[in-house]
Amino acid sequence: MRILGIDTGLADTGYGIIDAADGVCRVVEAGVISTASDEDLALRLHRIHEAVSALIDEFTIERIVVEDLYVEYPHPRTAIMMGHARGVVILAAAQRAVVVESYPASLVKKSLTGNGRASKDQVRRMVMRALKMTDSPGPDHVSDALALAICHAAPTRTRATLRARGSRAMPPAVAEAIARARGERE
Repeated sequence: MRILGIDTGLADTGYGIIDAADGVCRVVEAGVISTASDEDLALRLHRIHEAVSALIDEFTIERIVVEDLYVEYPHPRTAIMMGHARGVVILAAAQRAVVVESYPASLVKKSLTGNGRASKDQVRRMVMRALKMTDSPGPDHVSDALALAICHAAPTRTRATLRARGSRAMPPAVAEAIARARGERE
């Protein structure tokens, strides 16, 4: 399965694409989508949407994974801007009939490191280990995006537990409609 993990942000959105099969994950592509702080909000969101759309199309993405939003951000404006970026990512996926999964950050950290409060450095090291990388995957946004993708590639039992907790970016009815649309296209 080809999975695109996305760590959303307005200034920098990290992405990591992996192939996962038979319990093995392999990095395909990773990087950062950046926008300039002096640009209009609408233009910045458009740039993120276009870049994510291009990634989905170029790499034939089967699943997208984003981080859940939580309500206790120390800077509410930052949370709102992150929500805008997350929204255009989900829109790009819906326009291409790709299901989006959403996991809490603490669960992603726990699935990789065994500790739901792991540091960015611990997550980066475990990403490198899981993907057999010799070099750091880049800024924190990139390692966080790869961590999201790896978390989704976890055994089905883990994903079933997450879904039972309601950790989805799309309501089940929307995901089912997308699945039907994909079946009609194929």
